[in-house]
Amino acid sequence: MAARLFIIIIFLVLSFAQSAPADEIERGKAVYDKKCWWCHGAEGAGDGPAAERLNPPPRDFTLGLYKWKSTPFDEYTPSDDDFVRMIAGESAHKKISGWYGMSGTSMPGWGDLLSKDEVNSLAAYIKSLAELEKPEKPSIDTSGKVAVSKESIERGRRIFADACVECHGKEGRGDATKKLRDDWGARTWPRDLTKGWSFRAGSRPEDIYTRVTAGIAGTQMPSFADPASKKTMTEAQRWDVANYAASLDEPRRKPKPESVLKAVKVDGSLPSVPDDSAWDRAALANYYLFPQIIAGEKAYTPSLDSISAKALYNDTEIAFLLEWDDPTNSMPWDPKAREIADGEPFPDSVAIQLPAEIKGAERPYFGMGGGMGGAKPVVIWHWQSAIEAGAGQSMKTLIAKGPERITINEDHALTASGRYYDGRWRVIMKAPLKPATGPIIEEGRFIPIAFAAWDGSNQEHKGRHAMTGWEWATLQKEASQPSYAWPLIIAIFVLAAELLWLRSARRGRQGC
Repeated sequence: MAARLFIIIIFLVLSFAQSAPADEIERGKAVYDKKCWWCHGAEGAGDGPAAERLNPPPRDFTLGLYKWKSTPFDEYTPSDDDFVRMIAGESAHKKISGWYGMSGTSMPGWGDLLSKDEVNSLAAYIKSLAELEKPEKPSIDTSGKVAVSKESIERGRRIFADACVECHGKEGRGDATKKLRDDWGARTWPRDLTKGWSFRAGSRPEDIYTRVTAGIAGTQMPSFADPASKKTMTEAQRWDVANYAASLDEPRRKPKPESVLKAVKVDGSLPSVPDDSAWDRAALANYYLFPQIIAGEKAYTPSLDSISAKALYNDTEIAFLLEWDDPTNSMPWDPKAREIADGEPFPDSVAIQLPAEIKGAERPYFGMGGGMGGAKPVVIWHWQSAIEAGAGQSMKTLIAKGPERITINEDHALTASGRYYDGRWRVIMKAPLKPATGPIIEEGRFIPIAFAAWDGSNQEHKGRHAMTGWEWATLQKEASQPSYAWPLIIAIFVLAAELLWLRSARRGRQGC
């Protein structure tokens, strides 16, 4: 009797242990059906109704192959924590810079909308789609971290130059010399290491070390811990490379909400080259670029994500320095550029948009103006790189009253020139403060301004481009050098007064 009772108890315990995960998976499916199927598909195959418009495409959960995992290169399954981090985003990463959902993708962080139990249930359901079991090997150990130092960074720089520049470029901006595709056939670009805020799995040295050690499954990014690789690195070397890669980050270029472009007044002529020290006087303003999907030819899969700007002016004109990272110098006539391009290449371009007339805080429609009868037009200063060998760069002024109502205006007072440096375009535009076409630019007022950029190697031209909404610019006088004359005069006056008081006090005591 006792033996029979024991067998029944064991059976009930095992039954409960098996039913609990099933219940958790079912709860996860309920969350998935509400939040995830639009992109990842009803069965998790990455074929949801939004999938064809997303770059990179949504993950196919049925394959069980994941790029961003902390388990070793020879461990197929991510850790439970990896799944939680991928779903929850920033809140699961203790506010680590670089974790905002899956940065640079359409995958948001769900930690603010889903409870911990919902995230865990969703992770269980996603794993069940590929019948993934718990990983056999633990996550990569980062306890042997090599401290960040000048020596480590220099060692890492030398290793990087030998093993990484072919894809990531000399300055780490992702200006590859190869056309890369992942195992799913999607076009991939090497990470721009100067944009730590765009990393999809954290930008600390520990995060980069994990990526260098594990590799990125399904892509050309190998594991440098794999002994079968021709570029195997020791643990110390991987830490040095991670420290160097982390040092390339340029946080000053990270876009911030409500950035104002502040033009600084200078005496004399305005600079004509990007590396002129005069630009150091102006602050950098950074803006996110988003795809133009409003009208005409739409850009659903842009490759450009941000743009930076500086501005200087004198008594008669204003100059803008526009900088943006572009993985390719688009040269339609060049065989190598055509090989790297994703389809038929076009020239690269950038543009500044202003209201044709400034009326207080009123702004035309940011998508190339408009209004009733085109009553609120905009002026667009448009620069383009060379379209054929020896053709040179071009500059033109457009008057737009909407996407379909654009005219070209010959404005020879407007000039521009650009240079491409190892994955970064730097373009200078100059215009009169009182142009023949466009708004009068005056001190003491805020001017609406917007930007757009085209990556020709990504088949971007005409309406297919990345853009900002309206931002603000203003002209401010350069702060005068501090004057020490008045403080010195006041100090001398106070000292003289104290000496007179002391002298008077002594005479008073002697008289007593």
